[in-house]
Amino acid sequence: MAFRPLGDRVVIKRVEEEARTKGGIIIPDTAKEKPQEGEVVAVGPGARDEDGKRIPMDVKAGDRILFGKWSGSEVKIDGEDLLIMKESDILGVVESLPAQAKAA
Repeated sequence: MAFRPLGDRVVIKRVEEEARTKGGIIIPDTAKEKPQEGEVVAVGPGARDEDGKRIPMDVKAGDRILFGKWSGSEVKIDGEDLLIMKESDILGVVESLPAQAKAA
């Protein structure tokens, strides 16, 4: 099934965190918090301003984002757990550094 969010809404798939600590301790599922990081699956066309013109979205499908702990509404589409939230609930986009900058 295809799903297209309306207005300034965004569909997010949570990115699961590592199940081990840096020290190698395995964290059981019951002790884990839900991740606050996700990947944008779909975006709406954007909100409208007072004149009726579309305001373009700042995020796009494939972006890795951070969001607030209690943001969004949890839904299940085609058996997959997703979040639907307004673009304003997104705290920021996680951008990876180029390979040369990481080595420096």
